[in-house]
Amino acid sequence: MTGFVARRPLRLGAVLTAVAIGLAACSSGGGDGSTDAAGLGTLRDGMINVAADEGAPHDGGTLTYGAFSEPTSLDPAKTIAAVTTGGVEMLNIYGSLMRYDAAADAVVPQMATALDHDDAFSTWTLTLRDGVVFSDGSPLDAAAVKASQERFGAAGGPDAALWNDNVAAIDAPDPHTVVYTLARPWPGFAHTLTSGAGMIVAPAAGTPGDGFTPIGAGPFTLQEWHQGDAMTLTARDDYWDGRPPLDAVKIVYLPTTQTAMETMFNGGIDMTYVRYPQDVQKMLDRDTPGYVSMTAAANVTLINAAPGRPGADPRLRKAMQLALDNDAIAQRAYGTAEFAEGELFGAYSRWHTDVASPVQDQEEARTLVAEAKADGFDGQLVMVNGPEQAKGQQALAIQAQLDAVGFDVDSQIMPTTGDQIRRIAAERDYDLGSWGLSLRDPDPFPKMSSAMHSGGKQLYGMHTSPEMDALIDAFQADPDAASQRATMADIQRQINEDVPFLVHGYYPEYLAWLQDVHGVVGSANTMVLLGNAWKA
Repeated sequence: MTGFVARRPLRLGAVLTAVAIGLAACSSGGGDGSTDAAGLGTLRDGMINVAADEGAPHDGGTLTYGAFSEPTSLDPAKTIAAVTTGGVEMLNIYGSLMRYDAAADAVVPQMATALDHDDAFSTWTLTLRDGVVFSDGSPLDAAAVKASQERFGAAGGPDAALWNDNVAAIDAPDPHTVVYTLARPWPGFAHTLTSGAGMIVAPAAGTPGDGFTPIGAGPFTLQEWHQGDAMTLTARDDYWDGRPPLDAVKIVYLPTTQTAMETMFNGGIDMTYVRYPQDVQKMLDRDTPGYVSMTAAANVTLINAAPGRPGADPRLRKAMQLALDNDAIAQRAYGTAEFAEGELFGAYSRWHTDVASPVQDQEEARTLVAEAKADGFDGQLVMVNGPEQAKGQQALAIQAQLDAVGFDVDSQIMPTTGDQIRRIAAERDYDLGSWGLSLRDPDPFPKMSSAMHSGGKQLYGMHTSPEMDALIDAFQADPDAASQRATMADIQRQINEDVPFLVHGYYPEYLAWLQDVHGVVGSANTMVLLGNAWKA
């Protein structure tokens, strides 16, 4: 058997500080393994501006985090486990079975001690850590893991289809062992245990919906949640890794990223999240400590291809693709084309290939729009955008380029990010929608499966094809990175042909904190554990 070596997360000064070791080109860094603020183009996954030895902890106090958006639920069976959708809140309530270690570019045990697989990557055996209990005092044992993950699959959440299609059986032969039998080989299965499926809820948490109570085994427990305003998590005395140095974590929900960033600079909050180039540059200019996760296709426009929508016509999807110049869009929105890419993965990524996206061809775009109009298309498109100023500028640039080839775009700015998410993901009342697929280099498969495969739960009306399904399935089962890269090139070709969405570029997600915050530990999807965090 091949396995993942057990690794107890080190406390305090030994927090992970290195940039991920990947197949992508290395960035410059300091001798402590933490990336220095050299510029936007050098950013890679991992800690930045964080000292290798952060000193002895100070107990007490509250860390205040200005989140990107407020989650609709704290149930990992219903909510995507990522920094932008409540992932930090959930990770610190539930913990996770495994954790992504950016410094090693590997998945390592967290509430487990080992994860082994057979030669075919079809059977995986998880060994649980002794002494882990939920905040209600009940044990996190194999039976609890099995029940939580079966609940996760049955709830029909955003990642349920991926889990249900791949996990054929979960067995708990003894209290410390969980055995997963997969329906097909999946070399990257460990990654799914770092996020939603790996966040185990207690048996007493209840069913998804109104009766749910967030009871987990993480370092904090929910004290109160004033929806639309703030949430407070309090430290657990019985946390398996020792009582957190902090007394509490307060998550505040501010209207925009700009507001949160300025509030942090003025000392009103301790931590926040940014991703737009000009905001990331401000963090770099101030040598702000943080945790970076490079996110491919983080800046996209979804095309609603549901029946009756303009995007159902492949000619119009192609016309939208050919109408746009991403460099010009980025310059208008951000004042730089640093992160402007038309390909699924930018040049920074190990998954970047030599297959380019189509170049702007407004003449061909006009021809396609004219053909559709001759068949009855009225030219109207409704484009839904987020509230940030940069997104508003981007929307104006996209609108101008689409109008120039014969579309008539009604660009609508939502008052909050929550309104944007509801309009696109829940109501699906849009033709074009500003969004982020946010594919991660360590394992892009789960998000491709959810947002690009016909069986995914995060399509929100986007076009899918049997050809794309077959390519994503092949990528999942392949244990060879070189072969996977060849498949990724074919995936890019299929995107060029199908045009399920419009890629404008990538973002470096930057979860930033003040200089007096220490001991933050990173994981998947730009989520961080705060069980070891403290304030000087």
